[in-house]
Amino acid sequence: MPRFFVTKDRIEENIIHITDADAHHIARSLRMAEGDEITVCDRLGKEYRCTLSRIRDEECIASIIEETVSSAEAPVSITLCMAYPKGDKLETVIQKAVELGASRIIPFESSRCIKRPKAEKAEKQTARLERIAEEAAKQCGRAVIPFVTQPMSYKQMLDEAALASLSLLCYENEDGLTVKGALSGRSLPESISVIVGAEGGFSPEEVALAIEKGCISVSLGNRILRCETAPLYALAAISYEYELR
Repeated sequence: MPRFFVTKDRIEENIIHITDADAHHIARSLRMAEGDEITVCDRLGKEYRCTLSRIRDEECIASIIEETVSSAEAPVSITLCMAYPKGDKLETVIQKAVELGASRIIPFESSRCIKRPKAEKAEKQTARLERIAEEAAKQCGRAVIPFVTQPMSYKQMLDEAALASLSLLCYENEDGLTVKGALSGRSLPESISVIVGAEGGFSPEEVALAIEKGCISVSLGNRILRCETAPLYALAAISYEYELR
């Protein structure tokens, strides 16, 4: 069933107003008819099963049949902090991170980043990443669109990551605690931050600063993972520990 997102102010009693590009998509691309069913999400975790009662290019009106709380959201709020990788890898990471339950993505610069965002293009690039997150949320049946922040410095990112109940730094040279060890036996935290480096990983100075801020250095196993694989591995481990019960 087609899925759309609206802000709360578009919902009035048992009527939902769908406008702009989504209305055009319903009318022209999907060629839907009055009486067809769609799912509308309020971006806050609620889903509405609706029938279309009016279809126009500029606005469609949907009548609510049923309201439910989404079961697709993770039981813990997860922030993925991802250092800028080369090429379009960040787009792939965001798409898959949304599927794996991340609720926020923070792109950041670290000392070993090869690619660095250009300040004059940051707003446009973030808007593109937000669209990718929204499309991924629609595809995987989520009721919330994960938030993609503007690019941050390493220290800015650490300040944000440290606000979580549990903050994990995925470090390739960690030879003690594994991500499994950090999660096992721990009661469900309210929030988790996962920090992943770019192709070159983290410098010793960056690791020391992260630990000083309260982050826990963890290993993702004995194999060296690509920077686009590591965050997905960590998110899958969190899902396994706290969702698949």
